Amino acid sequence: MNTNEKIHQAFNNKETVEVKNVYKPYKEQKTLLGKGNTNAKTKKNAIETYILYLSPYTENSKNINVCPKASKGCAAACLNTAGRGQMSNVQKSRRNKIEYYLHDKSKFINHLAKEIKKAILKATVKGNDIAFRLNGTSDIDFIYLLKKYADFDALNTPDNVHFYDYTAILGKARKYKDTKYAVTLSRKEDNQSEIDTAIAEGINVAVVFANELPAEYNGAKVLDGDMADDLMLTNKGIVLGLKAKGDAKKDESGFVVK
Repeated sequence: MNTNEKIHQAFNNKETVEVKNVYKPYKEQKTLLGKGNTNAKTKKNAIETYILYLSPYTENSKNINVCPKASKGCAAACLNTAGRGQMSNVQKSRRNKIEYYLHDKSKFINHLAKEIKKAILKATVKGNDIAFRLNGTSDIDFIYLLKKYADFDALNTPDNVHFYDYTAILGKARKYKDTKYAVTLSRKEDNQSEIDTAIAEGINVAVVFANELPAEYNGAKVLDGDMADDLMLTNKGIVLGLKAKGDAKKDESGFVVK
């Protein structure tokens, strides 16, 4: 008799049956957020930063795309396997986290909220600023989910707390434009018209360049986005210029501006 049959029989007979070894496609984790000093860019930030990494795109058992607007060029240039991401244990951890999120979303979000609150309390006691980037390798509206599942309003946190992300979704960048959640729209080979719209509306955009960064791009000032990851927190209506790295150097899709 399998587990489901035991549960069904117990329900019909009004008996209590201990069910053991219930399969879960992920292992329980103590921590979801990583410290920014493990990332080449976030470790350059002026303030303490925490970042969440999940396996990107459809790299999960449910084949759900957690980067819904990712283009072919974006996928090919993804930084999921850059730096420490090349390590098998790091990839295993990211896969485990996405399975946790997809199979037990409420529990995952409440776990995430608990970690964020703990980090905020610690930083506040020390009198420090703190930042969170919840989409290191994904494009999920965690700000909305934290409010929905954990009743945690990230937009109504103390002044020393900051949230920021990159996104490929113009609607998301617009939604949070005038909030404390700084969202930068990423240019891809298939969204130039949206990038032009974002620039016209004063929304920060990120553009990957093959060579030296220009002083301006489509009328907006270009800052060296590789200098730090949190420039979007203190600069508005600008272009974060990023130099092509890794596989992006071989790009022929138009994702990288030449």
